[in-house]
Amino acid sequence: MLRTLTAFASLSLLAAVPASAALSPQERKMTAIVDAEQARTLAMLEKWVNQNSGSLNIEGVTRVRDMLRAELEPLGFDVQWVDMRATGRAGHIVARHKGNGAGKRLLLIGHLDTVFEPDSPFQKWTRQGDWAEGPGSGDDKGGMAVMIAALRAMQAAGTLKNADISVVLTGDEEDAGDPITIARRDLIAEGKWADVALDYEGLVVDGGKDWGSTARRSAGGWTVTVKAKSGHSSGIFTPGAGAGAIYELSRIIDTFRRELPEDKLTFNVGLIGGGASADLDAGRIRLQATGKTNVIAASAVARGDLRAISQEQIDRTQAKMRAIVARSLPGATATITFDTDGYPPMAPTAGNRAILARLNTVNRDMGLEPMGELDPVKRGAGDISFVAADTDGLAGLGPDSAGDHAPGEKVNIPSIWRQAKRAAILMSRLSAEKR
Repeated sequence: MLRTLTAFASLSLLAAVPASAALSPQERKMTAIVDAEQARTLAMLEKWVNQNSGSLNIEGVTRVRDMLRAELEPLGFDVQWVDMRATGRAGHIVARHKGNGAGKRLLLIGHLDTVFEPDSPFQKWTRQGDWAEGPGSGDDKGGMAVMIAALRAMQAAGTLKNADISVVLTGDEEDAGDPITIARRDLIAEGKWADVALDYEGLVVDGGKDWGSTARRSAGGWTVTVKAKSGHSSGIFTPGAGAGAIYELSRIIDTFRRELPEDKLTFNVGLIGGGASADLDAGRIRLQATGKTNVIAASAVARGDLRAISQEQIDRTQAKMRAIVARSLPGATATITFDTDGYPPMAPTAGNRAILARLNTVNRDMGLEPMGELDPVKRGAGDISFVAADTDGLAGLGPDSAGDHAPGEKVNIPSIWRQAKRAAILMSRLSAEKR
C-alpha cells in the first residue's frame, strides 16, 4: 500500500545531508543501552533457545510464551494469548502498547516456534566466540531478542512512552495450523490497524554487506493427478491403449520446466510416483505405488510448490499450468489442484522501499553503510506477507545467522546489537511521525 511514507522518503533521498549528521541525545542513549545490556540480552536468548519450542510442541511453545510475556509486560504492553489448539498448534502472543495516538502505528512480527521438535538431537545453546549455536538461535528467537533489546532501549530513552505498537509472535510460523484462515486471523487484523509492519526474522548478509528485505515470495503447493487406461505393455502408444499415466505425468512436468520459467518464479517437484496404483497419504507427504513392468500405468501423482513475487504472477502461472495439464496424451486424463493454505506474496512496493529509505537514514546517522534491496529469491516466505496487502512493511530486522533449519544453526552475536540499535532508532522515528 502506498502511503505518505513514499513521498517523505523520496524527499529524504533527494535532500543534501551533511556528512556530520548525528544521532539525537535520545538515540545515542538507546545505542548505549543496547551495549550496556548485552549480557542480559544474551542470557535471555540462551534461556529461550534451551527451551524446545518445535511447532508441534504445544507445551514448549507455551513456555516460551511465558518467557516473552515476562519481557513485554514490564515495558507496558498488554499481553494477550490467542489459543490455537483448534488448529493443532499452541497459539499466538498479541501484545499492544498504547501511545499517544498521534504517531504511526507499528506492527512488530516474530515467532515463538522453531523447526526443531523434541525428538531432534539439536537442543542446546553453545557459544563459540562471536557465534552461538542452538535451535532457533537465529530463526526466530534471535529475532525476538533483537526486538526486546530495541524496545528496552526505547523505554530507557523515553521514546517508547508515546509509541503505538502491536507485537504479534506466532506459535506456528514454521508449520502453520489448519485452517490458515484461522491461524493467521489475528495477525491479519493487526495488519489492518498498522501503518508500518516490521518483521524480525533474520538479516541477510551477502557479499559482506547487510541487505534490506522489501519483498518476500509466496509459498503454495500444487498436486497433479493422472488417470489412464491400463493394459498389457505390448500395446503402449497404440490407439486402443494410449500412453499411460506415467508418460502423461512426465510430459506435464517437463513442459512446466520448459514453458513456465520467468523472473522471481520457482516451481519445485517434491514428490512423484506412478504405476498400477498411486495413492497419497492423508498428510500428502508420502506416496504408495504399485506396478509391474509389463502393465501400462493407470495412475500417477506429483506434488510440488510454487513461489512467486505477486498475486498477478501466481494467477498467470496457475493459468499456464492448467493449460499444460489439459493437453493430455491419448488415453490419459490429468487434473491439477492448488493448495489454499499457502503463504501470500509480499511484493516490493514503493511504500516498502520508502521504509528501507528511512532505515538507510538511520544507517547514515549511525555511520553504517547503506543497505541495498535484497533479491527476494534469496529468502523464503514469512508471516509479514499476510499483512502486505494492508500496510507497508520491511523484513529482516532480526540478526545475521547461518545454517537455519538444520542442526548447527547459529547466530552472529555482534549482529544482535547492530540490529537492535537500528530497530530502536527506526521505531522511535517512525512512531514520532504523524499518521
